[in-house]
Amino acid sequence: MIHVENLTKYYKDICAVDRINLDIRKGEILGLLGPNGAGKTTTLRMLTGFLRPTSGIIRVKDYTIDQNPLEIKKLLGYLPESSPLYHDMLVYDYLEYVASIREFIGEQKRFRMDQLADLCGINEVMHQPISEISKGYKQRVGLAHAMMSDPEILIMDEPTSGLDPNQIVEIREIIKKIGEKKTIIISTHILSEAEATCDRIAIIDRGKIIADDSTETLKQSATGEHLINISLKNADINNVKKELGSIKGIAGIALISEEEGVLNTAITYGSSMDLREDIYSKIRQSDWILLEFHQKTKTLENIFRELTKEN
Repeated sequence: MIHVENLTKYYKDICAVDRINLDIRKGEILGLLGPNGAGKTTTLRMLTGFLRPTSGIIRVKDYTIDQNPLEIKKLLGYLPESSPLYHDMLVYDYLEYVASIREFIGEQKRFRMDQLADLCGINEVMHQPISEISKGYKQRVGLAHAMMSDPEILIMDEPTSGLDPNQIVEIREIIKKIGEKKTIIISTHILSEAEATCDRIAIIDRGKIIADDSTETLKQSATGEHLINISLKNADINNVKKELGSIKGIAGIALISEEEGVLNTAITYGSSMDLREDIYSKIRQSDWILLEFHQKTKTLENIFRELTKEN
């Protein structure tokens, strides 16, 4: 669907995007994840034809951005971080204006506006001035604008930035619904948002793609250590360290707390192993009573911090 090859953008002597390569499949929700200043917005602006690359290839279907920019733009809907709305207009009038620009007329225009009002959940604010609605509703109106021409590809730059938790969940559900039929690219630095919404994540830092895969695959391949929390009754920390510490591969056993006869410990071991069975077998051989056994999985936040710190 979208092919990006050695895409590069310089601002004078500053390299904002450094030879990135991406292939985005039809129907995929791709999260472009990175810290502020990593090159996310510059990448999206080049994909939409707003910025001209210094070098590299952008191909959408059979079109290239340098030879067929108008054809590509007809396939795209774009929602920038700050929605470009006319705040002195009513929501209805604004969307009617956008529909007219997109050459909708008569009943076709009214039908499309009704569709988008339902999809984006803005029916109750359709006759309010844009200046008086909340930021969450402004973002939805901007999304309706981007979706007006029913594009095959939707590109959104920080779509949930500045929204409260309820608004974030609502926008996330809208994105998932749209993603059932569209190819979507989202840039964000909100890690939980990317994990909850996207099929695939590309992490960009200092203009380079440093990781690109599904969330689960990234978690499995990430470096570091596993962490297991164990709660035991009738156990002494010294005996626990002696017995469990004898298992090959255990990196450390730390006391978290000891309250009312319950010992809470944290066990760490290398990411290339799975010692849960060995640990459980040792516990069964003892007089300890196992109350809790929980392995903490590596979160996207951990992976993100490790990768960007290394880079």
